[in-house]
Amino acid sequence: MADSLLIENGLVLTLDAGGRVLERGFVLVENGWIAAISLEAPAVGLNVPRIDAAGMVVMPGLIDTHAHAGHTLTKGLGNRSDDWMATTGRIYAEATDPEFWAAEAALSALERIKCGTTTAALLFGGGPDIMRTEGPDAAEAHLTAITEMGVREILAVGPNRPSAKSVYRLYEGDSYQEVAVCTATQIAVSAALIDRWAGRDDRVQLAVSLPVFNASELEDPAVRTLSLKARDLAREKGVLLVQDGHRDGSIAANDASLALFDDRSLLAHCIDLTEEDRAVLKRTGAKVAHNPSALMSVSGRCPAPELMQDGVTVSLGTDAAAPDRSFDMFRNMFQAHRYHARHFRDDAVLPPLQLLEMATIAGARALCMDDEIGSLEVGKRADMLLINMRQPHLWPLVDPVQRLARFANGADVDTTIVGGRVLMRGRKLVDADEGAILDRAEKAFRRAMARQTRLTAERRMP
Repeated sequence: MADSLLIENGLVLTLDAGGRVLERGFVLVENGWIAAISLEAPAVGLNVPRIDAAGMVVMPGLIDTHAHAGHTLTKGLGNRSDDWMATTGRIYAEATDPEFWAAEAALSALERIKCGTTTAALLFGGGPDIMRTEGPDAAEAHLTAITEMGVREILAVGPNRPSAKSVYRLYEGDSYQEVAVCTATQIAVSAALIDRWAGRDDRVQLAVSLPVFNASELEDPAVRTLSLKARDLAREKGVLLVQDGHRDGSIAANDASLALFDDRSLLAHCIDLTEEDRAVLKRTGAKVAHNPSALMSVSGRCPAPELMQDGVTVSLGTDAAAPDRSFDMFRNMFQAHRYHARHFRDDAVLPPLQLLEMATIAGARALCMDDEIGSLEVGKRADMLLINMRQPHLWPLVDPVQRLARFANGADVDTTIVGGRVLMRGRKLVDADEGAILDRAEKAFRRAMARQTRLTAERRMP
């Protein structure tokens, strides 16, 4: 990575508190941080690398506040969502090895780079009962691949439900051993991972994940004990507590029973909330990851506009990458608008600027990183995109906010920069081989599917 970088002649969309837009601006990067934003070219040496952004919008990198590790290699499996969830659960628990998680991480990061997502928060696994924290190897493989790709990520690690009684297969080549998963071990492994990665790479953080329990489940002493352990671990380590799937009074129940939430809590989906749920979000400062393309948004509604009126931070998440959705945050901005405009029968709901903010600075607030990322400001990390506007669906370059929120898609991203490092330029990766990443992912996928096929045959045998 060059120590300095000058981006010149672009339309700079800062998304800062003042909403500054520089029609032909300059952004100077020094040692991974934004050193200057101006309408005049800053004085730099002749050897400083430059990117001519004429005809492009320069904007903050997109921030995806809810997705899953693993899903990029299980997308589309099964004819229905229930089939996909069952198939994915079996694959994660019984057919994967560290190479699966490393290859999937690289593929996931590649997709994010190509569609302009510079930061993402991912759960390590899918559903409440297939978290691969029985040991550190799978998470270590994932995180190592992520650091090599150069994206920014928060990986949430944690336990399954106490009632899951899961058995995982740990592979070495074609041989394996079966391990019964213990939530106490998962908590210990999660704590060790957080310690091991603390300060190791400024682009990678860990968080604590915890399944969502409703009021009835919270009466189980094992559930209460596990929830308190996860809560206390997150607070002891000073990391986010992440949950996937709140709905129908579960927020209020967990607050009343466990005092579970504070301003470092990130709650995904949050559909069909009660007034008590909304009051807890407002009082505790817990953040919401709204996922308009997710299946839960089909079965219920997240009251995102109402929550924002309450003063609650609401960000956007893709819930990517499976069974039927991508990491394209532009697609999710458009879906969020249609989702709520249809509900209110009013297309003025969630105007373009608010949507862009949900995908950038509000995402940074949700991750407690708004002092570092989410807007283009001097002193923040140089996470930014160059969007090619010289295309029929985006041209002419008037009202860039409206063009981006209503018409853009991930394929319009020309350049992706994280911490001053150019990861993609002209739609081509700079330091990685895209073909090799795709080949590696396919190999890992085929190996996992072969194991799954053998497993299915074993279970059919008398």
